Amino acid sequence: MMQKEVYIQESVRQWKDIIAHHLNLDIRKYERTLNKFNRGGLFLFAFFLILALFPSLFAPYSPTERFISYESPSTAHLLGTNDIGNDILSELIYGARISMMVGFASASISTLIGLMIGLCSGYFRGTPDELLMGFTDVVLTIPKIPLIIIIGAFLHPSILTLILVLGLLSWESIARVVRSKTLQIREAGYVKSARCMGFSSFHIMASDIFPNLIHILLPKFMLATASAMISEASLSFLGLGDISMKSWGIMLSFAFSRGGFIRDMWWWYLPPGICITLCVMSIALIGFGFEGGKENEKRGVDTE
Repeated sequence: MMQKEVYIQESVRQWKDIIAHHLNLDIRKYERTLNKFNRGGLFLFAFFLILALFPSLFAPYSPTERFISYESPSTAHLLGTNDIGNDILSELIYGARISMMVGFASASISTLIGLMIGLCSGYFRGTPDELLMGFTDVVLTIPKIPLIIIIGAFLHPSILTLILVLGLLSWESIARVVRSKTLQIREAGYVKSARCMGFSSFHIMASDIFPNLIHILLPKFMLATASAMISEASLSFLGLGDISMKSWGIMLSFAFSRGGFIRDMWWWYLPPGICITLCVMSIALIGFGFEGGKENEKRGVDTE
């Protein structure tokens, strides 16, 4: 009983240290990376996040309000109006919510699936490992974009369908990375001690292995978000998005199909493309910053 109490206390202390570490991010060790990569990405990401959370504070009009069609930029409409008279700037601001929601929701699903498969595969090894990694290899060989296009064409276009399709087809790389790290951690002394004390596999994976995977999952989650946003924009541009909820991809699709390119209305098709590029770039910079910060931390530990 004494050994179990000591082990539980050690686990609680480890969780506290890990939570404190990932919340505070140890600015001294991350400072160089933050200066080079992360601060610009964080600033851009915060800007788009505020637009997505509070669009009514920044949009001059409701996205459904109508004016004269095909107006050029003016003081009343900074980015003009589209084919049905909607203010393009208002659509652009409200579109941030849809695009970012699809990205984060899809990344959450793919990260959760990859974590569970990689964790179980690396911890149990043997037959479960072979079956799970075999299934992962099969999914890796599937051409994603053609499959997503086929599924999106046969199913009713909706945001939920798009989130599920993107999330269920984007977890393989996360699973392989998590499995590799889990194989390494399961041989650690404290994990072996936990197994000898009779703790369940679920308890060991949740308390001893998962905390050491957070630094891997954070950059993977951010990069999965950026990838999902690009995929959403591509599918929406091809006409497989939900036209009732205008994202940046839907705006590009409408500009292409409803006269924006023919009329050379750059104020209609250029802003959503720039927003997609900047938002994806900011998320990617944050992901690269997490990876670079972890490498700097390891170097600092090695030199001490």
